[in-house]
Amino acid sequence: MTVRVRRVYDPPEPDDGVRVLVDRLWPRGVAKDAAHVDEWPKGLTPSTELRRWYHAGEGSYEEFAERYEAELADPDAAGLLDHVRELARRGGVTLLTASKSPGESHASVLLRLLDGS
Repeated sequence: MTVRVRRVYDPPEPDDGVRVLVDRLWPRGVAKDAAHVDEWPKGLTPSTELRRWYHAGEGSYEEFAERYEAELADPDAAGLLDHVRELARRGGVTLLTASKSPGESHASVLLRLLDGS
């Protein structure tokens, strides 16, 4: 199972596999056809409240990750996570994010959960 995180602004690569946008909002300045996004499961993304809380600098990355994992326990989000896990079992998956620091974003939480499968 191959899962990786890339910025949506980077050009697609042949080994990306299924390209999954994991941001709730469409990234600025990226045309939908240029992004080559295969799936956009908005229900897998952090809630608007959690996203705003984290971007306001009100908590640590560790606390954000804990809160996000709690959100992912919701049956709808858990089902979407299972779907991406199944895609990864069938071939490569690239999680796409507009985050400037993917290593300290929700995408890294998803990567850790998917790699631990």
